[in-house]
Amino acid sequence: MRVALSTGGGDAPGINAVIRAATLGATRRGWEVVGIRDGFNGLMFPDQYPQGNGTVVFDASSVRGIGYLGGTVLGSTNRGNPCHFPVEQPDGSVDYEDRTEHLVSLFHEAGIDALITIGGDGSLSIGQRLCQAGLRVIGVPKTIDNDLDKTEVTFGFDTAVFIATESIDRLFTTATSHSRVFVVEVMGRYAGWIALNSGVAAGAHAILIPEIPFRLEPVAEMINRRQARGAGFAIVVVAEGAIPEGGGRSVLGRPRGQAERLGGIGEQVARQLTHLTGKEARTAVLGHLLRGGVPTAQDRLLGTRFGAAAVRALEQGLNGVMVAVHELSMEYVPLADAIGRMRSVPLDCDTMIAARDVGICFGDDV
Repeated sequence: MRVALSTGGGDAPGINAVIRAATLGATRRGWEVVGIRDGFNGLMFPDQYPQGNGTVVFDASSVRGIGYLGGTVLGSTNRGNPCHFPVEQPDGSVDYEDRTEHLVSLFHEAGIDALITIGGDGSLSIGQRLCQAGLRVIGVPKTIDNDLDKTEVTFGFDTAVFIATESIDRLFTTATSHSRVFVVEVMGRYAGWIALNSGVAAGAHAILIPEIPFRLEPVAEMINRRQARGAGFAIVVVAEGAIPEGGGRSVLGRPRGQAERLGGIGEQVARQLTHLTGKEARTAVLGHLLRGGVPTAQDRLLGTRFGAAAVRALEQGLNGVMVAVHELSMEYVPLADAIGRMRSVPLDCDTMIAARDVGICFGDDV
């Protein structure tokens, strides 16, 4: 068997551990492994690469020592969806073509029997389309946002929470020194997993997540109460997709062919809290810091388990499934069931209950 590996969408700590495990598992079975550069661009546009080589052959020696590295050794992209490919017209307008069948033919021409696609909802949706078009596909869920359905956790999430928690810890010292309010904006798209977990772990005083439309009056009241009892500082963690009650998400823009870029909600919250409380509020946007750097041991372990399980899925003859974590075991769920729906924070989960028990404000009246 000749197996291809592809990484698409935003990078996440632990991808290289997946690549390493899948390569070692496949080569131990006598299979060949080929990595596709930059999502599917290496197959679709090989001329853009030196010597026209948009793929790389993996073996045990080529993946040695990559498990601890951040990013992805294959490169990634969140542009040029082959199922909805943007084509600029002579008049400057943009039309979209479905190049799925063409991409599948390129896999066959390259002698590739199966694809392990490592990605989030967008990349896995492409994988599902490729599977429907005749390519054998196994999906590995990848997102720091932890918002993919049908799996309890995704690799990259633990590292993102660790970095966010450490950053909030550092802000505590300057917040207490200057009696300031700090608003910390974190990634997460339309789910509040990173904000919730890092905020609770770091002891934040308020957490604003997309699952709970917020009002700032309760947050301001909390800050004023703290001021009255001599605690002149506060830490407010805001998910980038948090929504004010009766309002909309803060969007920086929508690049052509890409999803909308969220951001700016932290600055809005800080400005309004200054108005409501009279206290100086500063904003810290952690942004892509949460994606970078060395993955935690948990994400290296999880990436290794995902990569090994993907190879076992091929060995078992499976197709069109995503590897998923459930409790202590790996399971396989249909790709079609895993895409197109988001895993939000359950408002009755134990982390939420614990957060409210220790007095964290969520911008509501509970």
